[in-house]
Formats: sequence, structure tokens, C-alpha cells
Amino acid sequence: MRAFQFFERITIGAIAMSVVLGAAISPSALAQSSAKVVVAHRGASGYLPEHSLPAKAMAYAMGADYVEQDVVMTKDDQLIVIHDITLDRTTDVADKFPGRARADGQHYAVDFTLAEILSLDVSEGVSAEDGVEKVDYPQRFPVGKSIFKIHTLAQEIEFVQGLNKSTGRDVGIYPEIKSPAFHLAEGKDLGRAVLATLKQYGYSNKSDKVFVQTFEFDELKRMHDELMPALGIELKLVALLSGGEENEWMGSAEGMREIAMYADGIGPEKSMIVDRDSVRGALKISDLVQLAHDNGMQVHPYTFRLDPGHVPAYAQSFEQMLEIFYFEAGVDGVFTDFPDRAVEFLKAR
Repeated sequence: MRAFQFFERITIGAIAMSVVLGAAISPSALAQSSAKVVVAHRGASGYLPEHSLPAKAMAYAMGADYVEQDVVMTKDDQLIVIHDITLDRTTDVADKFPGRARADGQHYAVDFTLAEILSLDVSEGVSAEDGVEKVDYPQRFPVGKSIFKIHTLAQEIEFVQGLNKSTGRDVGIYPEIKSPAFHLAEGKDLGRAVLATLKQYGYSNKSDKVFVQTFEFDELKRMHDELMPALGIELKLVALLSGGEENEWMGSAEGMREIAMYADGIGPEKSMIVDRDSVRGALKISDLVQLAHDNGMQVHPYTFRLDPGHVPAYAQSFEQMLEIFYFEAGVDGVFTDFPDRAVEFLKAR
């Protein structure tokens, strides 16, 4: 018996036993919990370097419903999985390719071939603040330890689909079109290339386990109106919302109606749903989820982290934060760096 199936049967058995023992688990509560999803944000990035295949394998094994891919294009038009359009934060590009930075001091993926990028070593994120390098999350996997590499979108799709075949599960993918306007300005049609790759691997209908997300509303409309019809596919689209001033119009009833013309869901920064200034016992929950649901859209906020300072003061624990978002605010899923904790929370719930 496969480990996951064994664990799943134990969970079902535990629920059945609790009912026998008189635990108050209503059918509606079970249905509500089972409808919620967990999206592994850049994989199990709380435990292994983001977007590495080991991080994706770990997220899969932890029971995530979807695994996220941020997609960027190379100089020779290959699609790679990396969060930034630059290579500096998570690779040793400056050491391996001195003199290849642009005027801003950054090394852009679009300036490097796939072969060059595959030669890089990947590590935990290290950002520069006032000229001083600082590890993004010091409590996570040690910087510079072990061996991690960048891979292509095709390789990751084959990896997830291969695991689906070998385990009998149906885990979905959740690619993001990263900075499409930047890519178009560089002569690269990233959105078209990603959609074409998804079609190649059998993702062509809204019933398929894939969401395609982007922060740029113009690209969302282009995918809906032009690119998908030209390719003969119809996939679920998600409008990402950063919570900045440029997104203010999206939070209104009129804005939600407009988004719903092109998208099947929204991915807001979580403070757009529960205000950061909320306090325990007095949560400030916006009407964003209700507006989205009224317009037939799902809501998958980001990003839920366990690291120090990332559990807001209005929640006593990571799990209470999940309780607030899943069941008080009513979101349909969450993006988290710690998919195991969200999976376990929903199973226990």
C-alpha cells in the first residue's frame, strides 16, 4: 500500500472512529474542509530552496493539492522555473558570469541561454539591503549547502505528471506568467509560450488541474481574449492582486465584476482580506471574498509562512491564522511555504 493512501485511510478511519465516539463532525463541516485547497508556494519552500525540484517533491509528498511554478524565459526562448526575472537573489550567477550584469547591476535570465543557466547553483534567497547581503529567511535551509539547480517548466510538468502516475494522485500545477510586459519588451511572448507548453502536456480545459496566474491585468485579458482562443484551449485564469494603489479598483464590486469577465479566481495578498491592524477578537475582514464569490470566482490568498514575524498578531498560531482565513473569511485555498502544516490543519479540521 502506498504511504499516502495508507495515511489517507488512517485519516478516514480516525474520522469514522470520532463519530462513533460521539465527536461533533457534521457532514457539512467535512464537505467544507474537503473543498479547501493547499497551494505549495514555490514548492515546500519553507524547508528547501524555492523552486528546486527537491522542494517540489517534498510539497507533493506532503499532500499539497497544487504546486506553483513561476515562469521566466531565457535568451534562447526556453521556459525556466524561477521566481525573479533576475538570477542574483537565488543563484551564483555573479561568480560564474562576471561582467554580464546590466547597468542596474542585475543579471537578467533573458540575457542568458538555458545551458548557461543550468550551470548555475541555486540556494536560499539572499537579498542586498544598503549594499549588505542578507539571507531572506535565516531559519531555513542553510545557504550554499548541498546541490540545487534550475529546471525548465517542461521538466517540472513531467515531474508532477510522473508522480501522479506513480502514486495515483492528481496534483495540479499553478504556473505564473512573470512580468509579461517586460518579456514582450524584450521580444519574448512569455504568455503564449507558457500556454502552448501547457497544451502540449494535455492541459486544455477548465476541468484540468491547472490555474494560470499573473499580476498584469492586460496580460490576463490577452490570454483570455486572444492567446487561449488561438491555441484552442480554455484554462482557469487567476488575477493576482498585490494590495497596492494600482489594485484599489479591483477591490470594488465593479472591479470584481470586470475581473470575472476574464478570470476564474483572484490571488490577493492576504492583508487585503484580513487587515494587518486586526487584533484578536476584533478582526477586520474585508468583503473581497464575498465579492469574488458573488461573481463566481475562487479566492487563493498569499503567502502563509511560519517564519518569525510572519504570523500576524491577530492570530495565536499558524493554525489559527489558517482557521481565520479558511473558515471565517471563507477563502477557497491558500499559498503557503509550509504545505504540510496546511494539509494537516485541514485534515484535522
